[in-house]
Amino acid sequence: MNKYESIIIVNPNVDEEGLKALEEKFTGLINENGKVESVENMGKKKLAYEIKKITEGTYLLFNFESKPSAIAEIERIYRITDEILKHIVVKKDE
Repeated sequence: MNKYESIIIVNPNVDEEGLKALEEKFTGLINENGKVESVENMGKKKLAYEIKKITEGTYLLFNFESKPSAIAEIERIYRITDEILKHIVVKKDE
């Protein structure tokens, strides 16, 4: 299993309950094929550029271990989740 880091930018209109639900959804998804080490809510920040006429977003940082084959599925779910504006998954060096 490899170590990964993922940041998602969530629409700022999502309330605290919605953020908690997204966090639980992706924690559960990652735990099916690996193990979540930490989740950090980095709060609302101004975006470098406008996305869908939105100028700020809430950042969530996931640190986890997973099988490389599971990353494609995680990214697919990120793409089809309406509340997520942008996402990235990066493999960490050992």
